[in-house]
Amino acid sequence: MSQGSAGGRPPLEPTSAPSAPPNPFVHELHLSRLQKVKFYFLGVLLAPIRVLLAFIVLFLLWPFAWLQVAGLTEEELQEPLTGWRKTVCHNGVLGLSRLLFFLLGFLRIRVRGQRASRLQAPVLVAAPHSTFFDPIVLLPCDLPKVVSRAENLSVPVIGALLRFNQAILVSRHDPASRRRVVEEVRRRATSGGKWPQVLFFPEGTCSNKKALLKFKPGAFIAGVPVQPILIRYPNSLDTTSWAWRGPGVLKVLWLTAAQPCSIVDVEFLPVYHPSLEESKDPTLYANNVQRVMAQALGIPATECEFVGSLPVIMVGRLKVALEPQLWELGKVLRKAGLSPGYVDTGSEPGQSRMISREEFARQLQLSDPQTVAGAFSFFQKDANGLVDFRDVALALAALDGGRDLEELTLLAFELFAEEQGEGTSHLLYRDGFSTILHLLLGSPRPAAATLHAELCQAGPCQGLSLCQFQDFALHDPLHGKLFSTYLCPSQPPNASSPGSPAALANGTVHAPKEKGD
Repeated sequence: MSQGSAGGRPPLEPTSAPSAPPNPFVHELHLSRLQKVKFYFLGVLLAPIRVLLAFIVLFLLWPFAWLQVAGLTEEELQEPLTGWRKTVCHNGVLGLSRLLFFLLGFLRIRVRGQRASRLQAPVLVAAPHSTFFDPIVLLPCDLPKVVSRAENLSVPVIGALLRFNQAILVSRHDPASRRRVVEEVRRRATSGGKWPQVLFFPEGTCSNKKALLKFKPGAFIAGVPVQPILIRYPNSLDTTSWAWRGPGVLKVLWLTAAQPCSIVDVEFLPVYHPSLEESKDPTLYANNVQRVMAQALGIPATECEFVGSLPVIMVGRLKVALEPQLWELGKVLRKAGLSPGYVDTGSEPGQSRMISREEFARQLQLSDPQTVAGAFSFFQKDANGLVDFRDVALALAALDGGRDLEELTLLAFELFAEEQGEGTSHLLYRDGFSTILHLLLGSPRPAAATLHAELCQAGPCQGLSLCQFQDFALHDPLHGKLFSTYLCPSQPPNASSPGSPAALANGTVHAPKEKGD
């Protein structure tokens, strides 16, 4: 999980009129002097004992997990387990898991509402997902099946627990794996109660609990009823949140173990029965369940999500990266002693010129192989591993800082606009527009393509003229501010100063918080 700073440029916070919800990817923990003294004292005396005992219990879980699946073939593991394996091992793991969390300081698990049976709701969805302590919700749910990364199978103890759980495994490196997961989720969810319930964290990543991230549709693909589960940590100090930027794993673990007592509230909401339309549209189903859970929690439901390894927020009609990879590229190049600037693409406007890693290094005058590999990885490659040198030229020009926004947008248009016909003017079509926004703002290409279609509705063509593109990038009341914030180096803004970017209608600006550990 990357939690680096933005290299001095302040990221936008997602907001929506009339009030601005908090940024769900950032968790700032402020301790008073008295709290620091308390955590220092308990962190030395209490936390080490708790963590040590918890790890001992974690390793004691392994024999029970191993015993349940020992001697079974892969075919046998494709069906739910019954008999003594289910009774002895299941109860052993359940009891030891509760002891593990108790030793870490979670002395109370308060349960509200009633858990539905597997026939009433084959799928459980839990939110907000804010910490690696969230698996505690499995205990009042009687250890339902989970979905996990296939790579976790190689982790000691954790891999054994996943096999014990008969978890549904997905590989991020195998595109066919996602299709198999969908089929397996549907098979279990429609088994008529034969399989235990399947638990999902539909946000897919951790936030700071102050807003719900966009729900991914995986839990809703089967179109069966789901039971929403709310997770709250009603403690005076939030030491559990593990967000994209904030305290790291060790700090969260140590501070939580140093708390005298941590409380978890698990609330079962009524079963959500999808309409006919929702059962056919997993995205609609997911969005509606997200709104129900957000309303029950009293927090906003947002479109914020992770795309690849980057958190993405909504600003107006556009999704943008909280911290575009462009900033990271700038840090890589400056660390190598290179001052970014415009380079000639050597190609006609609107025409790509694909280059290899070797030519990339030669054009940028980079000699260190590690730096070359790092910088080259920031650009999208074709099937032959080549990148479009126009992408490189625009990225370097944006990082240079020597051009104003009008010059930069003109350069972007000249690089990616295409000629309508012989002797006619150039227009910026969907692919070029998407590439520009992806490079400069970190916008996912599908989101940029959708916005391009909306902008083109006002005109007779399927492309944008230079005037239309610059009007969008420079003068649009919302997106113009977005471009100026992301592309113009600035000092951290003073929110009280006149004309500060904090006045942006759909995105306030704050200084980036440095990672402390």
